Amino acid sequence: MTAVLIAMLLLGGAHAAFGVVIFESSSMTIHMKDTVTVEFFADISAATTTSTINIFANSSNEGIVTVETPDSSTIKPGIWNSSIEVHGVFLGNADIVLYITIDDVVYSSESLSITVIREERVIDTVFTASVALLVSILYINFGCAMDWDVCRKTLKRPIGPVIGFLCQFAFMPVMSYGLAYLLFPDNAEMQLGIFFTGVSPSGGASNIWTVLLGGNLNLSVTMTTICTLTAFGMMPLWIFTLGAQIFSRGNLVIPYSRVAMFAFALVVPLAIGFFIQKKLPRVCRLMVRIMKPFSICLILFIIIFAIATNLYLFQLFSWRIIVAGMGQPWLGFIFGYVVSFILRQPPLDTRAIAIEAGIQNTGIAIFMLRFSLPQPAADLTTVAPVACAIMTPIPLTILYIIKLIVDRRKKKLRASTEKLQDNPQSVVAITSSGAPTRVTSFD
Repeated sequence: MTAVLIAMLLLGGAHAAFGVVIFESSSMTIHMKDTVTVEFFADISAATTTSTINIFANSSNEGIVTVETPDSSTIKPGIWNSSIEVHGVFLGNADIVLYITIDDVVYSSESLSITVIREERVIDTVFTASVALLVSILYINFGCAMDWDVCRKTLKRPIGPVIGFLCQFAFMPVMSYGLAYLLFPDNAEMQLGIFFTGVSPSGGASNIWTVLLGGNLNLSVTMTTICTLTAFGMMPLWIFTLGAQIFSRGNLVIPYSRVAMFAFALVVPLAIGFFIQKKLPRVCRLMVRIMKPFSICLILFIIIFAIATNLYLFQLFSWRIIVAGMGQPWLGFIFGYVVSFILRQPPLDTRAIAIEAGIQNTGIAIFMLRFSLPQPAADLTTVAPVACAIMTPIPLTILYIIKLIVDRRKKKLRASTEKLQDNPQSVVAITSSGAPTRVTSFD
């Protein structure tokens, strides 16, 4: 390789094709926090003993890659072989260009593309495998819990399910795309993280919050069922259409086969759950009982484990990612509620639809991102669903606390009313003579 580079420099056309500086490679991958030595060759034949020669380098993003150049005093006329020190600061991609000035004439190299990734650890593999396993178990539970009779009854008046479906797979993807582009116009990885979260189906947590906030549980379960079944087609549809624009802007390859494989892979645990429901009723009842607490554990596990194993995520928690994490679920809640209210849905249905519209299955989003994208994009995009998972419960928790306070006051008021009805109450009346007298009344 070295001989080839020297030969290219000695050729008459080398300057025109490559400039005065040639790196050993046009691209390389390094680990975050590592420093690597990159050799280069430079033709300094134009310099004389009296020439002033300087060398410097430029990194397109010093937050990702920094570079140290050799001392200018070491430069010698002729074919000069030296090296630069490249330090991986953070995940991402950056370009390095090396410049050499000879008597104020600037010569530059072609850009050296650097990709910074994290060193693969055992705990990373454990995390990805754990999320995959837990999501699969959750989908088996979905298959067990699907009450087709309830679904059929609810679908006889399909306004609620249709609203929920349109909120989940029409409004949320488009809104997420717009929000991602607005907040991160020049960051394709962050756009993908937000968009993948937006195209994910609703999660089992929506059923739990519907119960806690007094919504229509049957409608919630029906909408979750519909979203779960249609997600196999809707997720790839959005990724291969609107998502393709993001892939194109980021010069990323659309992982067609992996996305299709992921969608198909979710059908398998769902089918297993349906089989258990039909053939193993005792096991099915057990699975249904553990579904709600399991969903909560899944959410907590993903948030805690994702943060514990990927502390670098905190470096990405800018105000923009916080706004994205709040904006996705909160705008979903508002949109679902407003549309349901305009279409005159019953209050209990309105609550269920609003909750269903805003809650995304962030576990699926994380698994899909890690399974579909190469490094470092897979790591960089994970912060979006994690932020969404953290921000989603905030307004719901506030509403639940308010509901508890209101319910307690109503309970006290009802108890006081019943006490007044059960016990005689003495009141003061005025007789015709004008003298007050005490009258006992019975309800």
